[in-house]
Amino acid sequence: MLEEITGKFVFDIIGLSRESGLGPALHFFLYDMIKIVFLLLLITHLMGYVNSYFPVDKVKNYLNKRKMYGLENLIASFFGAITPFCSCSSIPLFIGFVKGGIPLGITFSYLITSPLINEVALALFIGIFGWKVTLIYFISGILLGTIGGYILGLFKLEDNLADWVKEMADVSAASVDTKSGFFDRFSAVSQEARKILKTVLPYVTAGLVIGGLIHGFVPTGFFQEYIKAVNPFDVAIAVIIAVPMYTNASGAIPVIEALVGKGIPIGTALAFMMAIVGLSMPEALLLKKVMNMKLLGIFFGTVAVAIMLSGWVFNIIL
Repeated sequence: MLEEITGKFVFDIIGLSRESGLGPALHFFLYDMIKIVFLLLLITHLMGYVNSYFPVDKVKNYLNKRKMYGLENLIASFFGAITPFCSCSSIPLFIGFVKGGIPLGITFSYLITSPLINEVALALFIGIFGWKVTLIYFISGILLGTIGGYILGLFKLEDNLADWVKEMADVSAASVDTKSGFFDRFSAVSQEARKILKTVLPYVTAGLVIGGLIHGFVPTGFFQEYIKAVNPFDVAIAVIIAVPMYTNASGAIPVIEALVGKGIPIGTALAFMMAIVGLSMPEALLLKKVMNMKLLGIFFGTVAVAIMLSGWVFNIIL
């Protein structure tokens, strides 16, 4: 519905052409901006109420101390698979998890899997590549999130989060009167949600401007020439050149179909798609406000290596 409304505004009311670069770029920007701002406000309000009603510190300590051997990461990955978000849209919920005291490794499991898998993408995969490839891709996306988040969680990287993110849970707990009613808490919860939005909004805007320009002006086959079936480093090259691009899984699948049709190995094409939807420059800009460069580099590096390994395995088994 929102996509149709923003499309009508850009193409029918303003009159920009769907074939031009500017029209699709502006449509992309408006649609994602409205969606992300709405999600950010909704989730920060929700987590504000959660923090005011539930013993978040006890939940956090329970998850940190209890040995679940990665089960919590698997659950977070499955949750990411059923949420229909792209990499940038996943970040508000990522912030909400951190705000709610969820350990960082578990939040990373969600952040890795969420953009890779959704029901629309899986339906398209089945129609284009069949059940075998779809099942392998689904399992790989879940494993990437589970294992990647678990490994990142072992390093206890919470100190690399931005100060305002680390302080969110404490501020939320201190700013809301736990004896007040549901509606009485709204003012304090809403004030904190608006503060978070104000802090993140410039980075959201910058990231979506870049994403819109890529979406509108970078031709579908722009990078295809650089991914050669005969290149022994094709998977690594595919992942590296995919990072500057930005789209969701549903938008990337037709590109992957075209690459496979040109003779590019399916594992290389799938790695290219995973890198497009799971890692992007707009996502990096948003995450830069949430974490320092060290953690951002560790996150991107870990996920990129995992995607490369998946691509090589795909090329062997498919």
